[in-house]
Amino acid sequence: MFKTSIKLAALLGLIVLPATAAEKKNVLFIVVDDLKPTLGCYGDNYVKSPNIDKLAASGTLFTSAYTNQAVCAASRCSFFSGLRPDRTKVHDLKTDFLEVTPWVVTLPEYLIKNGYTTAGCGKLFHGGKSDAKMEKRAWQTMTSAENLPYAKGFNPPALHYQSKQAQGIVDELRKKNQDRYGKMVQALKDAKANPATENLDIPDDAYDDGAIAKEALNYIDQLSKGDKPFFVAAGFKKPHLPFVAPKKYWDMYQREEVPIAKYQQPAKDAPAYALHSWGELKNYSDISQDGPVPMDKQRELIHGYYACTSYVDAQIGVLLDGLKERGLDKNTIVVLLSDHGWHLGDHGVWCKHTNYEQATRSCLMFSGPDISAGKKTDSPTELVDVFSTICEMVSVPVPKNLDGISLKPLLEDSEKHLREVAVSSYPRYNGRMGYTMRDKRYRYVAWVKNDNLMKPLESLGVTLDEELYDYQKDALETTNMAKDVEMAAVIKTFRARLDKHLKDQAQRIKENNNPS
Repeated sequence: MFKTSIKLAALLGLIVLPATAAEKKNVLFIVVDDLKPTLGCYGDNYVKSPNIDKLAASGTLFTSAYTNQAVCAASRCSFFSGLRPDRTKVHDLKTDFLEVTPWVVTLPEYLIKNGYTTAGCGKLFHGGKSDAKMEKRAWQTMTSAENLPYAKGFNPPALHYQSKQAQGIVDELRKKNQDRYGKMVQALKDAKANPATENLDIPDDAYDDGAIAKEALNYIDQLSKGDKPFFVAAGFKKPHLPFVAPKKYWDMYQREEVPIAKYQQPAKDAPAYALHSWGELKNYSDISQDGPVPMDKQRELIHGYYACTSYVDAQIGVLLDGLKERGLDKNTIVVLLSDHGWHLGDHGVWCKHTNYEQATRSCLMFSGPDISAGKKTDSPTELVDVFSTICEMVSVPVPKNLDGISLKPLLEDSEKHLREVAVSSYPRYNGRMGYTMRDKRYRYVAWVKNDNLMKPLESLGVTLDEELYDYQKDALETTNMAKDVEMAAVIKTFRARLDKHLKDQAQRIKENNNPS
């Protein structure tokens, strides 16, 4: 009788019963490496990105999303932890994430604690020597690169490449049990077998990203049969260098038509150290160590970037189509983001590693149940906000003391605004740290002295240099206006904002550096 009464009350809506696993939302988390907003949904009329564009149209697109630092490791450690780089203490590719912040609880770990099953493949974390340990904590199922389901008849790529020369070199190292990453990199360099581009006529899954898409679908097949909701993460490696993609994606574009950067000089009156010498690109055997990149090589690189963008777009299409075919699209939140942007010759630089717009502006979109479709929001947003947002969207308590905020209000009403500015940072040599703030019109950069990045500044204090760019008048960042008299009030406002940001951050650190 008692059980019957409970059931009747539940049917009448008088009692709210806990949601079953089948009712809880799944999450497909897609991370794309080095993808700037060169997508149709962001207004790029040259690129072919139908699948990502379709995803954006089915949900909410963030047009003013910014990385917290324009380098892979720092950005990923931030959005996976909900903490900015000053809190993770990761500002480069070498710092061991778990060594400097052993207390950190990443998003997938937190979801495991709250009833989710997690799986990940591809490039996700990038946290130094503790990567393997961190991946083991985060993913209950994880496939190593060599065990991905590559196309029949193909070995795993030789550090991205499928050329006979590169494959032969790496195969010899494997036979000698010397196929460590550093050894392979050096061997390919010595043989000049590591060009910045490759465009062989081979299947999509002969390269990494095609195999990653297949494996992510395998995860979805396995986990959707379980009694827990899933969090599946797919980390696509393109369009990161080297620009390798099957020939059919290169054939989508004509090299003589690719868009070349309009402004290829440093910004006037900006500190020289705000830029860099694009050493990442110079690691490749066909790139000169001296002078600017010749125009024919610029066209080849930009051609490659667009080809890789279309290649990764196709792999994302495989995942999205797979979700729909399995009837899981109605109960799965899809999140797509890029870890940062990329310079394609603008300001005369390549790669990321700056505080400028092309390096810091990132891709971000959400689609799925309870998310407005066909909407765009220009509210300044940071990738560090993703952690809190996912928690709230799947009805999991948001951890205390995160740096990010939930974007759920924007997913419900894209006209709202949650932040005045998006904050990013980038360190330079000789103890210089650059903090940048981007609002709807301006970018402000304050370069400050900090010889110990393990201890972030607690207030702004004296600046070494400042930068200010007005995107309404100077979209290409050609002139630093920080010293212009008429900009004094704007500079004063940004200084106050940054000082408050640093003080608020210092208070969070003092109160509790462990957000869990």
